[in-house]
Amino acid sequence: MRIDNRVTRMTGTQYPIIQAPMGWIARSQLASAVSNAGGLGIIETSSGELDNIKREVQLMREKTDKPFGMNVALSYVKGTNIIDFVIEQGIKFVTTSSGSPSVCTRDFQSAGITVFHVVPTLEMALKAIDAGVDGLVVEGGEGGGFKNPSPVSTMVLLPLIRSRVDVPIIAAGGISDGPSMAAAFAMGAEGVQMGTRMLSCLESPVHDNWKQAVVAARETDTVFLNQQGRPALRALRTERTAALEPQGKFNVMENMSGIAQLYFGGDMEAAIPLSGQVCGRIDEVISAQQVIDETMAGFRQVMSELARDYAS
Repeated sequence: MRIDNRVTRMTGTQYPIIQAPMGWIARSQLASAVSNAGGLGIIETSSGELDNIKREVQLMREKTDKPFGMNVALSYVKGTNIIDFVIEQGIKFVTTSSGSPSVCTRDFQSAGITVFHVVPTLEMALKAIDAGVDGLVVEGGEGGGFKNPSPVSTMVLLPLIRSRVDVPIIAAGGISDGPSMAAAFAMGAEGVQMGTRMLSCLESPVHDNWKQAVVAARETDTVFLNQQGRPALRALRTERTAALEPQGKFNVMENMSGIAQLYFGGDMEAAIPLSGQVCGRIDEVISAQQVIDETMAGFRQVMSELARDYAS
């Protein structure tokens, strides 16, 4: 049964579950599986491989007739025509990140595109609202990937921002299943975004070594890196990242130069394996369809039990 709320109405999806725009990973193989399962697949731009990304958009149209969106990582696409490309392709839902949404929100909205901006703090959320965005992706510090150097957990950040804005919110960071989705909704979200859970699903293009490392990880097996620099990062604990952890600041790009060997060759020491703390709650590699079906079943069960036990 479809969930009807502002997020599903804006995305056109059956369920308010969004796949995170992970660089090199959020491409048609994974995104189409998420869209076909009733969520919203997202095509990334943070890799900077814009010619490949444009081909991935075409592949999406071959692999699914369901809605999908794009992320525009603003600091990674400066000086490109990606904004015009998104508009020309008839994309209807965009998330923006890594910069000010003011540079593109009006252009997107004039073309009928819904814009959500990714924010890690209340201050950035209010600036995004001033820029006129339609909604927010509120990203807690427990999530994987490039982060704000002063991380705030989803449980603190989400209700704080909800108390100050009226736009729909998609919660990100620490979301992997029905109970975590229900918790996010209780704090004011109308949708959830999953990164590490989707990275480790069957259709994810990353090497199985990374997926199995996520499955094997405990909740304490991530590290928060480069906290005195930008960007900070949350990643799985490996020999490389454990050595980097005591360093308050280092050259991130130098440590990502072996990204192809990590992502697709399975060498877990070749680069920094970005992953969230929720790795400690992921026990197996399953399909995107299973992730979404089980999340929705768990969400409905939790909501029903709470209503039964606590509704007056």
